[in-house]
Amino acid sequence: MTTTTDIVAKLWSLCHILRDDGVTYNEYVTELTFLLFLKMLEETKKEDRLPKTYRWRELAKRDGLDQLDYYKRLLLDLGKPEIKDVLVRAIFTDAQTRLRKPTNLKALTANIDQLDWFSAREEGLGTLYEGLLQKNAEDKKSGAGQYFTPRPLIDCVIRLMKPQVGEVVQDPAAGTAGFLVAADRYIKDKTDDLYKLSQQQVYFQRHSAFVGAELVPDTHRLCMMNLLLHGIEGGVDLADTLSPDGERLPKADLVLTNPPFGTKKGGGRPTRSDFSITADTSNKQLAFVEHVVRALKPGGRVGMVVPDNVLFEDNTGRRLRTWLMDLCSLHTVLRLPTGIFYAQGVKTNMLFFQRGKTDKANTKAVWVYDMRANMPAFGKTRLLTVEDFADFEKVYGGDPNGSAKRKDQGEAGRWRCFTREQIKARNDNLDIAWLRDTEAEAEQQLTEPEDIAAAIIGHLKAALDEIETLSKELEPDGVAEPAAAAEAAE
Repeated sequence: MTTTTDIVAKLWSLCHILRDDGVTYNEYVTELTFLLFLKMLEETKKEDRLPKTYRWRELAKRDGLDQLDYYKRLLLDLGKPEIKDVLVRAIFTDAQTRLRKPTNLKALTANIDQLDWFSAREEGLGTLYEGLLQKNAEDKKSGAGQYFTPRPLIDCVIRLMKPQVGEVVQDPAAGTAGFLVAADRYIKDKTDDLYKLSQQQVYFQRHSAFVGAELVPDTHRLCMMNLLLHGIEGGVDLADTLSPDGERLPKADLVLTNPPFGTKKGGGRPTRSDFSITADTSNKQLAFVEHVVRALKPGGRVGMVVPDNVLFEDNTGRRLRTWLMDLCSLHTVLRLPTGIFYAQGVKTNMLFFQRGKTDKANTKAVWVYDMRANMPAFGKTRLLTVEDFADFEKVYGGDPNGSAKRKDQGEAGRWRCFTREQIKARNDNLDIAWLRDTEAEAEQQLTEPEDIAAAIIGHLKAALDEIETLSKELEPDGVAEPAAAAEAAE
């Protein structure tokens, strides 16, 4: 066990202290983020980002109600507009503690002080924090998995997409910044932790290379903390990508994202003036695909997660796919196994495509890799690993844009090629499967109660989302409310 793993386990064990105080798992991680932020600034000698009156040592030395009252004032004041440090203000905006018992706050500060911070700095404070986020996501009681993309999948996509120095990398649904942090790490590994770069290039990588948006305030805090601990200054806005905020995001050389599934809250539609394909749908995943295409520079490339309905949905879905395949070269679809996300029943895919330099006929052929059929039951007892992607990475090849030499494996293999003409004959339906699908049998192999419950919830949630989307699509525009109709008749 590494020092980082040991520290993560100790930090996670502290959540038991808080259960009697009514603190949930997600609230616990947010609470820890506030405390760890203060402590890590002390450890990295960057406390000058904070007012002198609100620093870790001042908090840790206090006791009882005095400590809890001081902590509450600290959270309130560090989020005020007067705080000049943008990142500090972003983490503490509207912050409040869920702690009610002074003894619990003292237990947290005392235990955090006793951790092996020297070793943690050596292994990387960002690694420590990512470990905590992953621990939270893997615990199904926390519900955090909905915004946490499995690390092996992220790392696979990064290796295929090959982020480069000087590129703008965007995640319009950043979550806890998993894709952005992994892209940063890939570039640092190739440049001796940026030491091979010029001063101007280093500044760009730290301040301008990574951009995005995150809608949920508490998730945005975790995102900003994760970026900070990896040496990335900001870049992700607290914003709704499907609103005009999304239009203001910088154009990207590379988009890496796992957007939220389901319908827009309240059945609302995107409010983007630049949307033409999905302007009238409440289906978020279709709208995010349109955003991603519009966010690309000519030649820009994409690796994004989408649920199955994006591949087969008719009407808006079909128009979107046709438009996408015209503007971009959709060269690869990876059918992901079920059970790798928080909900077993949600079926997902990775789309890999490149924006063309013209707006017509950019997709010549689509290669499909089926990683879903005849796969084991992923869950608590069988976690996704890097090795699970090895064969896909091999057949994908070394070119990020799918131009490496590829060979169709035929009906018995997992790797097939379908021409644009063949897909057109399918009414541009990309939900292509040829192997016998043993997914149902895979779910029947689940043994952990948490995995079984997650599978049931996933199927129910997917069904409800489809019903809600269909209901909104069938709802005629301009239907007046009964009262309004009566007034009009008068």
